[in-house]
Amino acid sequence: MEPPPTSFNHVVAMPYPARGHINPMLNLCKLLVNNNNNILVTFIVTEEWLSFISSEPKPNNLSFRSIPNVLPSELIRSRDHFAFIEAIMTKMEEPFEEVLNILDHPPSIIVYDTFLHWVVGVGTRKNIPVASFWTTSASFFSILLHQHLLQQNDHYSVKISENGDERVNYIPGVSSTRLADLPFFHSNDSNQNKRLMQMLLKGFKWFHKAQYLLFSSIYELESQAIDTLKSKLSIPIYTIGPTIPYISLENNPKPNTNNSYIEWLDSQPIGSVLYIAQGSYFSASSEQVDEIASALCESNVRFLWIARNEASRLKQICGNMGLVLNWCDQLRVLSHSSIGGFWSHCGWNSTKESVISGVPLLTFPISFDQPFNSKMIVEDWKVGLRVKENVKGDVLVKKSEIVKLLSEFMDLDGELTKGIRERSRKLQKICCDAIGDGGSADTDLKAFIGDIIMHSSKFTHAHFLQ
Repeated sequence: MEPPPTSFNHVVAMPYPARGHINPMLNLCKLLVNNNNNILVTFIVTEEWLSFISSEPKPNNLSFRSIPNVLPSELIRSRDHFAFIEAIMTKMEEPFEEVLNILDHPPSIIVYDTFLHWVVGVGTRKNIPVASFWTTSASFFSILLHQHLLQQNDHYSVKISENGDERVNYIPGVSSTRLADLPFFHSNDSNQNKRLMQMLLKGFKWFHKAQYLLFSSIYELESQAIDTLKSKLSIPIYTIGPTIPYISLENNPKPNTNNSYIEWLDSQPIGSVLYIAQGSYFSASSEQVDEIASALCESNVRFLWIARNEASRLKQICGNMGLVLNWCDQLRVLSHSSIGGFWSHCGWNSTKESVISGVPLLTFPISFDQPFNSKMIVEDWKVGLRVKENVKGDVLVKKSEIVKLLSEFMDLDGELTKGIRERSRKLQKICCDAIGDGGSADTDLKAFIGDIIMHSSKFTHAHFLQ
């Protein structure tokens, strides 16, 4: 006897509780439901994050559920990274499983952030398939997967001040890379940084017990790394696209908005504005921020700077050629015709948004995967320049250096960046083709949706036979 048809396929999403992880997971879920209206998503976050995202626009078949915060709010604000990660790894599993137990409909599949390794155990106990969602680059994944090669070659713990320029070319799927751009234990790292990396790597090693591995990337950007991983790993791998909110731009290219910064961008010449954003968590030193602000004042380059907590102070330094704000719709800004460059910390989400918008980058990475993302931008894709070439420790980039770089980088006809701008436009087209109908990302996303439906059908059939 055939089982009755299912009315929906239930996906439970469990992101790592940080902005750079929640955003791509949420965008992935929106892509799933936009591609198949029989998919229902339950998106589980901590109470703190529910308060941040609950008012965001979302499809009707995507709902939020919460679990208790892993730390008291005062400890979260203290930015004790080790305590935060330790709590994530030890205190979220039980309340997550409790939410699963009270859902109206059992999940067809759980999509989880790769670092939350305990989700794999929950899925195994409940006989629910799990998909591991990696929110940084596939190339960075390959670096972590092959960390033993760095140990074998005595490159796992180095003095950046002495060896940072040394290059390695033995990591499968990754082109020649400076040691300074790799995420391992530099001799000047604090013990806490080393413990943080060890804790994250412990979770990373569980990915092979998942049923699927999803990359928030585009095959054409990282084909060498993705082909390598597919040849080495036995689980299905899907490169499902950038998981940035491009659907909102497609659905609403010119929103009715009173955002003054959009009106200001509308009044600026094409390609004349430098967009500056240094991420939402780690940031440059206050001394470096002041050097950047002073350089903007002296350079006469138009700018839009997202400075979060420092906006009011920096407005007094930067001069009157631009805006300093606490927040903006970044993808909409990068897609604006007046933007000619992006000074970025090179977080993977910002990197993808810049590439898909065709905007060249000035790279100023700070930690974790950001230096390697900068390397891909500058050396592999050749769509940007490094602000700081010197790898010998935490070197302050002076105002005079920044002024010179800005004047050259923002010169649309200058020889320095003419090739960079041309390559940025070509890479933009490659990315847009990949997410378009029949492109590589579109094909992989639809293949994964087919797997979700298959798991849902299996569950329905088993339930029907009982």
